[in-house]
Amino acid sequence: MRIAIIGQQDFGKAVLEAMLARGDSVAGVFCAPEKPAEKPDPLRSAAEQRYIPVYQLPSLKSSEAREALRGLEVDLGVMAYVLQFVPQEFATVPTLGMIQYHPSLLPHYRGPSSINWPIIRGEERTGLTIFRPTDGLDEGPIILQKETAIGPDDTLASVYFDRLFPMGVAALLEAADLVVNGKAQPIVQDESQASYLGWCRSAESRINWHNHIDLVYNLIRGCNPAPGAWTTFKGKKLSLFDARKHAARTFSQCKGTIGTVTAIDQHSVFVAAQGGQIELQRVRYDGGKKLPAAQFCAEAALEVGALLGD
Repeated sequence: MRIAIIGQQDFGKAVLEAMLARGDSVAGVFCAPEKPAEKPDPLRSAAEQRYIPVYQLPSLKSSEAREALRGLEVDLGVMAYVLQFVPQEFATVPTLGMIQYHPSLLPHYRGPSSINWPIIRGEERTGLTIFRPTDGLDEGPIILQKETAIGPDDTLASVYFDRLFPMGVAALLEAADLVVNGKAQPIVQDESQASYLGWCRSAESRINWHNHIDLVYNLIRGCNPAPGAWTTFKGKKLSLFDARKHAARTFSQCKGTIGTVTAIDQHSVFVAAQGGQIELQRVRYDGGKKLPAAQFCAEAALEVGALLGD
């Protein structure tokens, strides 16, 4: 098939490579312009290395974008990690329209941080959806879905890179075949089951140590590696990454005042939370490098009894 890829970053690059590897013709690539001082987009670089035309337009709502796509004369548009708004005037240019990847089981978790939120909210499953884009955000008819479990210690990184990333690449190829072969049977999303959650950023990822230990732990793993759940120490931002949860089973196992450091060993730092201890294994302090928690303690003079979140 002759396709155009609209996307960016490593996921877009992986989709490009997968399409080419099986013999599809990629007529052109659309990706957002890089910000000043930002590294070249991996999708753009991969396309340019293969002499595939690249269009980096500030908006896909312009007549310039439509005419560029129309000139490629493609059968299908494949949207692989797209943050730019794609209007119907652009999406309907290819002969068979477009398909889009979204990393949740739509209509649940529409929105830009759809991998973070299921983990943060303690869900036990998530997945991906390939759908037909409309002018509503993540609201188009579903072509196919794939499901995966969220384990109790899964993080954003493990759910995405180990499962939703490779599953998503394969699902886009499968969906493209369904569309091109006339076998796709789109299903309208059930609006009664729909949910939308916005970005998970710094404001949403701050830890309240007085929350139950499950909520604290889920926030840490749902923001690992980005945006990074955080607290403060001596008034400076302390981001928390690799961690473990140790739930208390008896009153005597609840040690220390909420938010205080209760123990430090050669590998970890333990912090009191509501209902147990959070073991911190890797952190970043005041915008520095990620460090083993014990090393951070030595360098920042953090001792047992220190209060986090001050």
